Amino acid sequence: MSRWKFVGRTDELNRLLSAVTSTEGRGLFFSGNAGIGKSRLLREGVSALPTDRYAIWSIAASATTAALPFGGLVQVLPAEQPQGLSPAGILRWALEVLQQQAAGRRIVLAIDDAHLLDPPSAALVHLVARAENATVIGTFRNGEQIPLPIRALWTDDLVDHAELSPMAPAETAGLLAAILDGPVDAGSADRLGRLSAGNPLLLRELVHAASGSEELTRTYGIWKWTGRLELAPDLTDLIDTRIGQLTPGVRAVVELVAFGEPLGLHLLNQAVDRADVEMAEERGLITVLQHDRRTNVRLAHPLYGEVMRRRCPVSRTRRLQAHLAELLERVGTRRRDDLLRVAVWRLDSGTAQDATLLLGAAVQAFSRYDVPLATRLARAALDAGGGFDAAELLATILMFADRPEEAIEVLDAVSPGTGDGRRLSRWLTVRGMVTYWGLSRESTVEEIAARIADLTDSADRARVRAFEAIMRLHRLDTTTALRLSQGVLDRPAASVAARELARSTIAYLQAAQGQLQRSGTAIAQVHSEAARWRPDMPYLQLALELARGTRLTLAGDLAGIDAIVADEFADLAGAGDFRLGTGYLAILQAYAARLRGQSDAALRTSLGACAVLATSRVYAGLAQAERAQAAALRGDATQAAEAMAEADRTQAPGMAVLYPWLEQARGAALAASGDLPGAVKQLTELVDRLRADGFAGHEVHVLHDLVRLDQAGALIGPTCSDGSRRTVAQRLAELSERVDGNLPPLLARHARAAVSGSPADLLRVADDFAALELHVYAAEAAATALHRLRAERPAAAAEARERLAALLARCDVVRTPALRAGTPVLSEREWQVARLAAEGVTSRAIADRLFLSARTVENHLQRIYAKLGVTGRAELRAALRAIPGHEDGDDG
Repeated sequence: MSRWKFVGRTDELNRLLSAVTSTEGRGLFFSGNAGIGKSRLLREGVSALPTDRYAIWSIAASATTAALPFGGLVQVLPAEQPQGLSPAGILRWALEVLQQQAAGRRIVLAIDDAHLLDPPSAALVHLVARAENATVIGTFRNGEQIPLPIRALWTDDLVDHAELSPMAPAETAGLLAAILDGPVDAGSADRLGRLSAGNPLLLRELVHAASGSEELTRTYGIWKWTGRLELAPDLTDLIDTRIGQLTPGVRAVVELVAFGEPLGLHLLNQAVDRADVEMAEERGLITVLQHDRRTNVRLAHPLYGEVMRRRCPVSRTRRLQAHLAELLERVGTRRRDDLLRVAVWRLDSGTAQDATLLLGAAVQAFSRYDVPLATRLARAALDAGGGFDAAELLATILMFADRPEEAIEVLDAVSPGTGDGRRLSRWLTVRGMVTYWGLSRESTVEEIAARIADLTDSADRARVRAFEAIMRLHRLDTTTALRLSQGVLDRPAASVAARELARSTIAYLQAAQGQLQRSGTAIAQVHSEAARWRPDMPYLQLALELARGTRLTLAGDLAGIDAIVADEFADLAGAGDFRLGTGYLAILQAYAARLRGQSDAALRTSLGACAVLATSRVYAGLAQAERAQAAALRGDATQAAEAMAEADRTQAPGMAVLYPWLEQARGAALAASGDLPGAVKQLTELVDRLRADGFAGHEVHVLHDLVRLDQAGALIGPTCSDGSRRTVAQRLAELSERVDGNLPPLLARHARAAVSGSPADLLRVADDFAALELHVYAAEAAATALHRLRAERPAAAAEARERLAALLARCDVVRTPALRAGTPVLSEREWQVARLAAEGVTSRAIADRLFLSARTVENHLQRIYAKLGVTGRAELRAALRAIPGHEDGDDG
């Protein structure tokens, strides 16, 4: 674990520096809770100030020095004080000492924990703040008694005062990555952030405690926290100090809230004395919040609950949980979540005997995608006599907890006879789902089809047919999948869940075939019925997201991807450890980042998806393929090849429908390795396969990859009736009239412009790509235009160079064959000379710095100008910015 780096707080740091350096700066004090990062922020600000302009004294007040006169300033003032001076005289003497030591520089007095200053020190600080050539900055802790001279600093308008708020989630994730020296899975970062309430000190202590056990694991370079919490002694002591001594009544309040939060205020007042509730709130132990017309009570900090729950004896814990269940049952479970809360309290207290209650709660938990909680409740329902329904639900949940073998054992124990059609249909579908996706048995499809004859009810047959259809889709039997799905939709007796599962299958096929409008209509229909199918079949959400994600990616709708990655399902799946959901959404997020040119985010997010899906083969190959694409975008051929090897190893045979993504990624990996002929061959063969399968939605993107590899004029596809063959550009033009959306015509325009070589057309294409945030494609089109202009009309290249530089500025590291093809090759020495000249360094100064002669420098510059197609230094800076990787000296 690395040292604690300073992360985030950019706005606060800038404000602190501005308080010292700007003409309007008047000083600034930050207040906040212990561990919020006040001291570190102050140290960072002080270290950024130049000592040649400022005389800086940093003072750390403490309880030890608080009882000594001028003890807080012992690091600043001389040890010997003049005798016989009045208190006011001593203050004037101290100020004169500071002025003398400043030697004309502006005084900056930085006081950490100013609430611990002794009275004379506080008075001197106030006096310094009134001096014309001095600035006072500092921190103090909330809830402490502040010396009056310090408080008067902002009440007298001598300095500004700001509350330092908890770290934002993005800053918390950054700090975690710095502490652990590597990126952290988004779900883990979110949970640790919420548990620490954005407090850096508490966050660090949590990570230290977790890193000493097996709770933090690293997969594909991504850290993941199991969610189990161990409290280190230092952290427990810190929380104990905050909680302090509790009366029996206040302790009862805090314990009830710890086990029941969020707890309705009306319930809490029925269980304890209202005066104790008020005292707990006054002491900052609980918080009363208004939420959806209900007044709820929570603990003031999440870790208070962890400590209280751990310290509470088992017998009292069970009594409190049973009491909470009784309270809510007494007033009635009027809200949907109430049933779930009562069931959990009953289960934890050992008083759960109602299988119906437990089963209903398990259904609720699973419909919220809380896999661990749903597993507990469903198993308890089965143990309590829940029978077939409990077993079916438990087996389903175990499938999504990556425990298919256990799921089969549970199902085989309740195998129904042929006389009960409802149970048989549900048993067949769940067992089929587990064996096909969980155990990768492709024979499952035929086994299910053979058993349909045992079902006589139309609704039961429709349910099984809907599952058979989506399995056939995934193994690429698309014609049968479409026929079966349409048959389900044509059955009036089919359940809502069966119908919408079938509709999701059709929506996916429509997207792959390029019928994006019809696919969007079908997806909207499935989504509108979610409230009706989710209690019966919550995992249908995966089929919906696969169809929706495929449609959005093929449409190039990056804003649409952003929307589904940020919607409610994403939050529920992340909080509930529903890995197939979070993993697939991470793949989509990485795809959008990649097309925007955000290669850092694309690689990090795709690695996160690989880590989340490491134990599940459903989307593991797809995640590795997206990782390969992200690595290839960065020019990292080694990692791209490694990712493709992992994709081949982890790709499940029953997910054959995903082959377009994997094979397209294979082409990108070959291109990144420099094997352009191999990449062209791979993509050409993929185009032929997609044409045969009717996947025109995918085909346009693979054809465009060939355009990006300078193959727009290459012949492709079968021989036509007249004996000719179409070019890539001609095939794209043909498909642009068949595939829905604005993107296919733009891809076809790019191909035509590449064939004609028109720089003006290429630049217009680049502008249209940029309007869709497809920055990589835009930069490649602009780079091709610039390359043509350099060769044909060097004087006209300046505008194209500026546009390319602006596009590359929106991207991280991007190294694609199209960008590198027209990039001038500079030697290492030419790079050194070019950078210095672009910064305005004279030829003589460059010569001195590089130990060259001035003539040699000029010779280098002339060669550089010729290679870049510029006339002199005035154009040099823009020319370098238009070269991918110019910051790190990529020589093309």
